[in-house]
Amino acid sequence: MKKVLGIILTLVGIAATAITGMQAADDSESFSIFGADVVVSQANYTPLIISVVILVLGVILWSGSKK
Repeated sequence: MKKVLGIILTLVGIAATAITGMQAADDSESFSIFGADVVVSQANYTPLIISVVILVLGVILWSGSKK
């Protein structure tokens, strides 16, 4: 049971991390001042952090389960 739950959480975590990571990258703007690139981020990183936590939890459950 732990193995199946770990696989599901891992897959959901991968998908959610990819989606929220792309959204965070899209919410960032960059511009150049005197040859230096300045990045201004207005992204909300909370969903990305939650997605990574779910991914890590899934990997832990998956790897910790007995065969």
